[in-house]
Amino acid sequence: MRKYQHLFFDLDHTLWDYDRNVQESLSELYELYALAGLGLPSASDFYQGFLFVNMGLWEHYNVGKIDKVTLRKERFRRIFDHLGAGNAEVPQAMEEDFMHRTSTKPHLFPHSKEILIYLQQHYQLHVITNGFDHSQAQKMSSSGIGEYFQLVVTSETTGHKKPDKRIFEYAMGKLGVKAEDCLMIGDNPVSDIQGAKNASIDQVYFNPHGSEIDPQATYTITHLSELENLL
Repeated sequence: MRKYQHLFFDLDHTLWDYDRNVQESLSELYELYALAGLGLPSASDFYQGFLFVNMGLWEHYNVGKIDKVTLRKERFRRIFDHLGAGNAEVPQAMEEDFMHRTSTKPHLFPHSKEILIYLQQHYQLHVITNGFDHSQAQKMSSSGIGEYFQLVVTSETTGHKKPDKRIFEYAMGKLGVKAEDCLMIGDNPVSDIQGAKNASIDQVYFNPHGSEIDPQATYTITHLSELENLL
């Protein structure tokens, strides 16, 4: 008998290639809105500024300091400020355009679909994400992986964000299972690994970029294909 019955996956940075999809979208926006003329140096700088600002906003969102509306309202304003274009007016449609473009991008980490097809034969697969309902659903649909998951749990639905154990407990409650039946797979040492630990769930730390952070997870992998031998 297999040790686990239910596998919980993070979505962004674990299956769905957030960085690649975002970079493509921002490059398109840089040209579409002629941002060079507004004082933004290059598409590369726009992307790097986005990463810096967005990370800070999500850190605040994850601990409840800001809400979804504030995050989306402030994001590009702060990026412009960060890149020295604070006097320029942020195009009104940019945030909505960004969300639509990015969430409909299809790029996944290598062998995501292959490993999901394999795992689906032996386990029940689910998603636990701090992302928002609509955008996460679009990402899974656009990348063709929505069909592999039985339950998708978001922080927006539950009102709790990883690493709060209550989002994991919500998922287990919906499925009627115990922690020892479950395994969490994700890239974030805090939200995914420590969060699962908080709920007494074993964890797989996905570390594709070779980060030196060691969250002392139950298992560590650098490529999703390693799950086939692990599970």
